[in-house]
Amino acid sequence: MPKYTAGDVMKDFTFRTPFETDRTILETVRRVPGKTALVFLRYLGCTSCQFEIRQYALNYEKIRETGGQLLIVLQSDPQRVADETKEFPLPYEVICDPDRVLYLDFDIPVAKDKDELHDYNSEKWAAKRAIVKAAGLTHGAYEGEELQLPATFILDHDLNIEFAYYGKASNDNLSADELAEKLK
Repeated sequence: MPKYTAGDVMKDFTFRTPFETDRTILETVRRVPGKTALVFLRYLGCTSCQFEIRQYALNYEKIRETGGQLLIVLQSDPQRVADETKEFPLPYEVICDPDRVLYLDFDIPVAKDKDELHDYNSEKWAAKRAIVKAAGLTHGAYEGEELQLPATFILDHDLNIEFAYYGKASNDNLSADELAEKLK
């Protein structure tokens, strides 16, 4: 059973980014006039995650137009994220959780095996794999829990959860368009 659902209040937590430590989520959600999307992916080396990270970056203006913001949580080392995003700077912040403290605290599930993780039979998986291949994305360093599933939360300024979704496969994420709609 998911730990958080719409209508719950998320507890405040402290996090680190590639460039900052000891900031709270409450402080961060109050930095913008709108809502905050908190999206948990796997890690920076994952090609599927690279695709999502780039799609969110390329379409970030849609999120910004809502007055809101996006925070991506990765199981990646902060220095690795800083180094690997120099050539492709991100318009949003990345929360680094290499020890998976937040993933565990939020009870974000882990797939039982790679078949469940990737949902190889879905049309969405096949389409994403084709795009990843065409874009020339290559797998990087493995980090964290390889079978980690994604999750998405929409928060207001008081950490009230307006939307909570625990993904069923690695590609079960909201698009930038869908996030922007939820942030309105």
